[in-house]
Amino acid sequence: MNGETGRRKKNDTFTVRIEDMSEDGSGVGKCDGYIWFIKDAVVGDVVEAKVMKTGKSYGFARLERVLTPSEKRVVPPCPVARQCGGCQLQAMSYEAGLAFKEKKVYENLRRIGGFTDLRFAETDGSVRAAAADGEETESGMIPLYPIMGMDHPWRYRNKAQIPFGSDKNGDIVTGFYAGRTHSIIGHDDCLLGAEENSRILSIIKQYMRENHAAPYDEETHSGLVRHALIRKGFRTGELMVCLVINGRRLPAAERLVSALRALPGMTDISCCVNTDRTNVILGREIISLYGPGYITDYIGSIKYRISPQSFYQVNPVQTEKLYGTALEYADLTGTETVWDLYCGIGTISLFLAQKAGRVYGVEIVPQAVADARENARINGLTNVEFLEGRAEEVLPQQYAQNHIRADVIVVDPPRRGCDTACLETIVEMAPRRVVYVSCDSATLARDLKYLCGHGYELKKVRCCDMFGWTGHVETVCLLSQ
Repeated sequence: MNGETGRRKKNDTFTVRIEDMSEDGSGVGKCDGYIWFIKDAVVGDVVEAKVMKTGKSYGFARLERVLTPSEKRVVPPCPVARQCGGCQLQAMSYEAGLAFKEKKVYENLRRIGGFTDLRFAETDGSVRAAAADGEETESGMIPLYPIMGMDHPWRYRNKAQIPFGSDKNGDIVTGFYAGRTHSIIGHDDCLLGAEENSRILSIIKQYMRENHAAPYDEETHSGLVRHALIRKGFRTGELMVCLVINGRRLPAAERLVSALRALPGMTDISCCVNTDRTNVILGREIISLYGPGYITDYIGSIKYRISPQSFYQVNPVQTEKLYGTALEYADLTGTETVWDLYCGIGTISLFLAQKAGRVYGVEIVPQAVADARENARINGLTNVEFLEGRAEEVLPQQYAQNHIRADVIVVDPPRRGCDTACLETIVEMAPRRVVYVSCDSATLARDLKYLCGHGYELKKVRCCDMFGWTGHVETVCLLSQ
């Protein structure tokens, strides 16, 4: 630090213009060459901020006042948007948020992956006038097609995991953890969640008060009710409630079941036992209180069975767009052998099986594999097989021992990206096409760089907004030899 900036210390206030946005959606401004990250500030704002933490070349500050609002700034409709921190972009217009996400993917692919031929493109392949760097089209460009946004970017989440606690008066409180803390911000109706959630929480809290079921206290590891897991099938209207408890039984559980069953669509009610002193939400044991142990929902024409522990995309409307794009990029004719790595409950696998010759799905979570097999059965798809294990172990083993080839490989890894052993086996198996679905554009760029350094060519890229008002974005890419 130098000059005036170097003399700033914690709790000092200063004025700065926000010139950019960071990966996590914080505003970025500069004073005397020193960089400030300011949560809840929007690019184009002029703000007054308070110093919270400083480093050698950058610091973090808290937004105190917006002196001159950006043209991209909007009033967040959620009353606890700033305290909660779950929606990092709610102070920015939805359209500006989409542009931010595209730009983040674009810059990561160019900076980390080295894909300097990447260009913002229209769906017909022409370069968009609003390309981030102003470059013109040229032969050999890699198109980044327009992000797939939402028509209605509210009430899109089909899953909520809501913590229970006590406020300073000892009353039961539910809501969401403030960013980077385990302090609950009391709020019963997140605008991203299903409308039924608030009614369900009201019923649970009333039951707790009447039956002396205390909320969990992390510090003392006491109390019973830790979280409520709520899921809704958007197409079917089916509802699931799974109460995570610090014990093995609920007092007078039949009273809670009776109250919840009065809600239209209530299909499954259960408890999840989690007596560990941990921040992990779900335990391993599910105790059924009512219903079959699952709900069902559809993505496209494929029906899925979803249990409390299943991974299932939280935004089914956008998932259909994302998986439809993955299927389009796979370009299947009906004869191909396809591997789907990190397949979860078979969401992409079953999409692919509609047009592939044979599909192999690989997943490490045993319950997800069981769900995937059941999902294949209920959809009458016999050309798909699910294997349990780590993708980076199963894929090399099946290739070496059983010589199973691959015409197309689809990967949808966790945020950390693909393991090196997995990438090495993909290269060795040499499928004609690789479709990479990513939830983290930095690890995506790293993995694409590896694949393109070993004989593949990045052909096209498209983003999908699965998590509106947050800094997260999904990306699907096509690579071919």
